[in-house]
Amino acid sequence: MDSTTIMLLLAIVAIVIVLAVLFTFVPVALWISALAAGVRVSIFTLIGMRLRRVIPSRVVNPLIKSHKAGLNVSTNQLESHYLAGGNVDRVVNALIAAERANIDLPFERGAAIDLAGRDVLEAVQMSVNPKVIETPYIAGVAINGIEVKAKARITVRANIERLVGGAGEDTIIARVGEGIVSTIGSAKRHTDVLENPDMISQTVLGKGLDAGTAFEILSIDIMDVDIGKNIGAMLQTDQAEADKKIAQAKAEERRAMAVAEEQEMVARVQEMRAKVVEAEAEVPLAMAEALKSGNMGVMDYMNIQNISADTDMRDSIGKGNKKDKDK
Repeated sequence: MDSTTIMLLLAIVAIVIVLAVLFTFVPVALWISALAAGVRVSIFTLIGMRLRRVIPSRVVNPLIKSHKAGLNVSTNQLESHYLAGGNVDRVVNALIAAERANIDLPFERGAAIDLAGRDVLEAVQMSVNPKVIETPYIAGVAINGIEVKAKARITVRANIERLVGGAGEDTIIARVGEGIVSTIGSAKRHTDVLENPDMISQTVLGKGLDAGTAFEILSIDIMDVDIGKNIGAMLQTDQAEADKKIAQAKAEERRAMAVAEEQEMVARVQEMRAKVVEAEAEVPLAMAEALKSGNMGVMDYMNIQNISADTDMRDSIGKGNKKDKDK
């Protein structure tokens, strides 16, 4: 094999390698698809996307879709949204859906909604087809103390202008629940709510609960109304039980004070008896001193003993007669 043939083979191999690298790095098939769709995207733009670590198909395919739908969207807008971490295809689908539904949705607003973490396509679809949010059973207590439980369906429509920074479904449910509790609580009797359940929806709708939210409330429909516990009676029972315990505690306190006072009186009686015994103990000493000093004679002492013995005998006879009468 001569040198010319070798050089020719080397040149062919080099061309094949260059073409393989070129077709791998440059999405020629995507470029051809864009040209066939009437979208002008240069090869250098696609190469620049590769250098900026942008997947060209993530930008070019939505660009073709938007061009076919008649939207005025540039490659730079789509590429910048992709670099910001957004979903380009979802935004373009939302723009197409908004354009078909005659909803004013610029690309900047759609991109902002997407970057805010909301599903912009679902928001556009909800603007056309309202969504129904079902609340759990919400309990309120009427003025007569009867608990009433109500369950509602809230029909909402997405507000495109308030999707960025607006409150979500949880806020809507919380506000409607607050309105239901307030309406039931203002009713004099629970039967008023049962007879006219639409008073709840009318009152709640009049409060403008969708202010500051990403939705617009179209209607609030009461699904079911149930009767709960008699909260008023339960509270009265609990109050009566508490009053009973307080009265028992006060009575126990008075009884303890009476027992303490009784014990104090017993102690005082014992103290007085001790003083009497102490005074009686001084009598023999006084008599002995009188005898010793001559102030009292022996006959006087004997007379005192006789009188004491006579008194003891009379006491014994009186106690015996009393026992006989008791029998």
